[in-house]
Amino acid sequence: MSDTTQVAVSWAAALGWRLERHLLAPVGDGSAAHVVRRLGAVLSMDESLAALAVAARSTTAGPGALAQALADGEVITGFTFRGAMHHLAPEDGGVYLGLRAAGRQWERTSWVDYYRLRPEDWPAFRAAVREALHAGPLTLPELGDALARHAAYRHLKPVFDDGAGTLVKPLSWQGDLSLGGTRDGQRLVQRLDDNPRWAGIPPLDEAGPQAIRHYLRTYGPATTDHVHHWLGDNLSAGRKRLEGWLAGLADELVPVDVEGTTAHVLAEDAESLAAARPSEAVTLLPGHDQWVMGVGTHDPHVTPPAHRDAVTRKANPVLVGGVVRGTWTLARPAKDGSRRVTVTWLDDTPGSATALAQEVQRLATALGQDLTLAG
Repeated sequence: MSDTTQVAVSWAAALGWRLERHLLAPVGDGSAAHVVRRLGAVLSMDESLAALAVAARSTTAGPGALAQALADGEVITGFTFRGAMHHLAPEDGGVYLGLRAAGRQWERTSWVDYYRLRPEDWPAFRAAVREALHAGPLTLPELGDALARHAAYRHLKPVFDDGAGTLVKPLSWQGDLSLGGTRDGQRLVQRLDDNPRWAGIPPLDEAGPQAIRHYLRTYGPATTDHVHHWLGDNLSAGRKRLEGWLAGLADELVPVDVEGTTAHVLAEDAESLAAARPSEAVTLLPGHDQWVMGVGTHDPHVTPPAHRDAVTRKANPVLVGGVVRGTWTLARPAKDGSRRVTVTWLDDTPGSATALAQEVQRLATALGQDLTLAG
């Protein structure tokens, strides 16, 4: 990466540019799968929040769009960032799964001792899992029953009966299975290679640079710390590998001076970033949205320190120009079926009342509900 700064922008302009990249200002019109692919990953621990994160970025991906994309295999679910479940695009989700698998946690002594699976046992174990799922999705206890037919894996049945959360993760990281819907309240798992859109997991040294490029396209201009937060923290890639991949991309990156902070974008995006202007958009997002999670709640330019506690507790943020300035809540339906949206401003920089009213109506469309703005 060159030491010569070629682009200089304000944080307000940089966030204005990033809002467009996030399909937030202006709002995009792509499918749910398009939104997921643009973001790289969408946290899926709470499906209602995930659905709203997608709907907030598309005029066409309304109620039920994400669920339908999952049912159609246009979106998959796996364990990736921070060890949590995320929705991914099958075409490039293998990039993130590959980074997650880089640490090879299943080879650690604690894993070997607990699950009684040695590193050399995993190829056969993975094959047995794929064979068990050959006829279709299974609940985890059902998968445990199928594996128990093999003497070598009979001891794992209690693990699967209890949910097998940790043991399932490396099977997800290595592309053997993805998480499906539920049946009788039980989570389903399914073979990933049955999905014709699944592109597989690229070699690690290809996955790393691909992930960095993708991150910069959507979350740039980004500092090295941003890259380490998203692709390094609890993702098994490791700081040394990330530094090497960043160094290898030197000719593709342009340094950006953002009010004294050195960040980077891809060279192909430098011109549009230089022309960016601050945004006055007011945006209502769900808790744990990728807008704040992708750069980390510790980034003061997106989440002012005074507001971090609320954001980390899953409060729904209100953005003004890309900065968290408030939170919003949705009341229970009234007798006529309408619901009231209450906005609480957290500092003295509230957004335009007109823009807020328009955003509430856009939220109503996204949710397919009748919403009114309290006060």
